[in-house]
Amino acid sequence: MSNKTFEKVSKILKSIMEDTSVPRNIRRAAEESNEILQNEEEDVTIRASTVISILDEISNDPNIPIHARTLIWEILSELESI
Repeated sequence: MSNKTFEKVSKILKSIMEDTSVPRNIRRAAEESNEILQNEEEDVTIRASTVISILDEISNDPNIPIHARTLIWEILSELESI
C-alpha cells in the first residue's frame, strides 16, 4: 500500500522539481521530501508525516504557482491516508 503511494508521490514531486516555473525554494523542498520518502531505513509513518509537515509549510508560500500548489495538495491527501 504505502510503496505504491510513495511511488505516486515521488513522481509528482519529480514533476515539481523539474518545473522551472516553480520557485527554487519550492523545488528544493520537493527534492528534500523525495529523499525522505526514499529513505527505507526510516519508518513509513515517520517518513510520511515528515514530508507532510515540509509540504504543508511550502503550500502556504505566496510565490508558489497554482498548479504546483494543487499538486502539493494532492500529495498531502495521498500521504495522509497512510
